[in-house]
Amino acid sequence: MSMNDRNDQSASIWSVAVRLDDVPELGRHVELEAGAEVRAALAKPVGVDAIEQLTASFDLTRQGRDGLHVSGAVQATVRQICIVTLEPVVNTIDEAIEVDYAPPSEVNKSAEVTDAEEGEAAQSSPDEPEPLIGNSVDLAALATEFLILGIDPYPRKPDAAFEPPAAPDDPAAHPFAALATLRKKGTVKE
Repeated sequence: MSMNDRNDQSASIWSVAVRLDDVPELGRHVELEAGAEVRAALAKPVGVDAIEQLTASFDLTRQGRDGLHVSGAVQATVRQICIVTLEPVVNTIDEAIEVDYAPPSEVNKSAEVTDAEEGEAAQSSPDEPEPLIGNSVDLAALATEFLILGIDPYPRKPDAAFEPPAAPDDPAAHPFAALATLRKKGTVKE
C-alpha cells in the first residue's frame, strides 16, 4: 500500500477541516485528540497494530490574503510488532509539522517557474506550498500524514538482537552438499 493510498483511506476516517476564512489575522490555535474509534480505525491504514494515543496541536497564521502557514506537532503512542522477537513493542512518536498552503492557481504558477528554471543551477529555496483544497486545510489528515512519517518501519525492542543460526557441524547438512556430491560424481558439467 503506497503512502497516497494510506492518506486517502485515513482522510475518510478522521477529518477536521478549517477554512481559510475561519483563521483571523492574528492566527488560530487548534488542538485535536483522536477518540478510541478513530484510533482503532486508523491503526491498519497507517501500518500499526494499535494507536494507543493520538493528539495534535496546530498554530495557523495567515500569509497574505490567500495563504496559510500551519505549524505544530503530532504526538502518538503506537503498538507494533518487533521485527526480531515478534513481540509487541510500544513506540512514541513526536513529529514537528511545518507546512505552507496557497491557492491552487499560485501553486501551479510556482511549479511552472520551477520547470522553466530546471536547466539553471539549483538554488536553496523553501519547499513549495501545498494547494488549499476548497479554500480549507484538513488538519486531521495533516496530522495523520505526519503520524505515518513518524512510524518506525522496522520496530525493534531495545534489548532485541538478531542471532543468526549457527552453521551446522555436519558437512552433509550444508545447503549445497547435494551439489558437491553431484559434482564429485561427474554429473555436473563445468
